[in-house]
Amino acid sequence: MAMPLAEMAFRANAWLPDEVLRLRTAFSDDRTIMEIAAELGRSPASIATRLHDLGLRRNSRRSWTSWEDEELARCYGDVSAATLAARLGRGVSALYARAQLLGLSEPGHLPYGGWEDAQLRSGYGAGVPVAQIAAFIGRSFSGVISRASVLGLRHACQPADWSEAEMMRALELAGTGERYVSIAGILAAEGFPARNSRSLGQRLRKIGYGRGWGRPWIPEEDELLRRSYITGASLTPLRERLGRSPHSIRWRAGALGLRGTHRHRDGFRQGPVWTDEEEACLRADYGKVPTRRIAENLGRGVRAVFYHANRMGLVHGFMRAFGADEDRAIRNAWTYGVSMVDVAQTLGRDPAVIGKHAARLGCRFNDPERPVRGPKTRRTTREPVTLHSLLALDGGCGQASQTCAPQ
Repeated sequence: MAMPLAEMAFRANAWLPDEVLRLRTAFSDDRTIMEIAAELGRSPASIATRLHDLGLRRNSRRSWTSWEDEELARCYGDVSAATLAARLGRGVSALYARAQLLGLSEPGHLPYGGWEDAQLRSGYGAGVPVAQIAAFIGRSFSGVISRASVLGLRHACQPADWSEAEMMRALELAGTGERYVSIAGILAAEGFPARNSRSLGQRLRKIGYGRGWGRPWIPEEDELLRRSYITGASLTPLRERLGRSPHSIRWRAGALGLRGTHRHRDGFRQGPVWTDEEEACLRADYGKVPTRRIAENLGRGVRAVFYHANRMGLVHGFMRAFGADEDRAIRNAWTYGVSMVDVAQTLGRDPAVIGKHAARLGCRFNDPERPVRGPKTRRTTREPVTLHSLLALDGGCGQASQTCAPQ
């Protein structure tokens, strides 16, 4: 004979559907956990636990409360970032940035949870960039790659002509910040197929690797960036832990008006800081003195001089466009036997640049068919050449331009 089921005792702290609906509404309105707890008559810990169970999270624009800071300081490093972020109703990026602002130590490598593995499987199957998955679940890029390998996952965008070993090695090198040209060389030296940097970059992007994908900056990241500029602290946490590229950091610093306010004038750039005197010398000599000589005078590398001149907006004098008078002077010099080096000194250009441009005009200075060969005397014994004297060689009739016109 069937017995009637005994009625279960009602739990006083059970969540009713109406309470859950009010919780969702208040959370979507970006109210703090303390405000929601006061409205529902529950403790902040109870609200945080229910938000975690419901899987709710947000990039809140509200300031952090003292309770959230205390909870973050208590659990940071012992609980996975994804779990703690869900418990506080914050994004993982916001949690890491806030932890840096509070001076909390970096968390250890905690075991992956079921939620994180589920996000990995879903993201890999949908072809989501691996860097985006890493930032979402609060793990490092290399950690996500390793975990996906353990789970036997293959990214939806991974090309078939790349071996598993080659792809893992390329992603490992890309995660260290190596340039694509360097990565291609390292892979070739290790016995993998030789690939150019453009092909390598396209393949890496297709399998989900991206050095920044344009996600918006949150208030916690902005505050961390401002504090780094005020205190002169390293910006490495923004690059590695928050997945921001150097270009993204420079752009955001400019948008916030922080450029030039870092204690070190070059911000997080490596190398000696450029002084006002060095920049004045560079501005005065660039394009007039050989760059190698400028680098020697300043005690810097040639590439460093080029990069800094580009940041200053300087244009090399040897790269300026040729004018009509300069073209005519080159033709006259070719026709009447003036040395190419004398022409270069007169026009303030490099002899190699003069030679290349003369070839484009059909006036090769080493052409055996040149009407008059260049002088054989020493340059110190010749009469000085000026632009006016070069233009006066043809009497202003333009005969030279007809003589050496391109065939």
